[in-house]
Amino acid sequence: MKRRDFLKIAAGGAASVAVPGNLPPFLRAADAKRPDLVVAHGASPEKVTKAAVESLGGMRRFVSKGDVVVVKPNIGWDRLPENAACTNPLVVSTLVALCLEAGAKTVKVFDRSVNDPRRCYVQSGIEAAAKAAGAEVSFVNERKFKEVAIKGGESIKSWPLYTDLLEADKIINVPIAKHHSLSKLTMAFKNWMGVMGSARGMIHQDINESLVDLGLVIKPSLTVLDAVRILTAHGPQGGNLADVKKLDTVIASTDQVAVDAYGATLFGLQGSDLGYVVNASRRGLGTMDLAKLTVQKIEA
Repeated sequence: MKRRDFLKIAAGGAASVAVPGNLPPFLRAADAKRPDLVVAHGASPEKVTKAAVESLGGMRRFVSKGDVVVVKPNIGWDRLPENAACTNPLVVSTLVALCLEAGAKTVKVFDRSVNDPRRCYVQSGIEAAAKAAGAEVSFVNERKFKEVAIKGGESIKSWPLYTDLLEADKIINVPIAKHHSLSKLTMAFKNWMGVMGSARGMIHQDINESLVDLGLVIKPSLTVLDAVRILTAHGPQGGNLADVKKLDTVIASTDQVAVDAYGATLFGLQGSDLGYVVNASRRGLGTMDLAKLTVQKIEA
């Protein structure tokens, strides 16, 4: 065989592996065996986070060498981790470390906080933990929002969104599961309010459609729901430790509709009890019916 012919065949083979539709049978079979959603439980937030990601195929399934990755937690409130108002800092730092181990060039962590961001970043513990893991942690710059058209939006036709998110190669959504006085719960979809500019509070008037509209343009590679502690009442800010329930759990999936549907069960609800989950399922953004999914539960 001539070298030129060999290179043509080799190039063709590489292309067939790179395109998911042309995966060889043994690789398709391996992918098919992966669960749709993982529920990891254990005393260590780091271990359960790693176990959840590993069960989905490992971070290298989601992050490639040289990627700029955004890990988007909830850092909205001037609260300690024990108050379960912001994402657990150890879940965030573990995801940052896993991204860098997978070859990410940069991992960015930020949120448009509701309270004073300087206090939120410190009190939540996220700034210190994420930086220690190697992340680039920054406050949101109000001049870095870009108007984005939302094709197919039912309530929002366009909205200014944060450019650092729009320009990232990969996005990992890492919300906390907690009560919300208006939307009942705030989890994956609600976490996108932290990348909205302008007067974002306006979307609360039509929250169940608006959150799904955001999901039309923001496509995370992975969603990791922090349920190490959940806030069962007086959300989203909380403040009373009596409202906090420790579950030592992390839920992970590529389907953020499924994540929010499963998250609802932590509060004695179903996905069908949440208007935005119902709308997201109706509009084809994911699967609300957990019976149709392969759910893997693991101890870590």
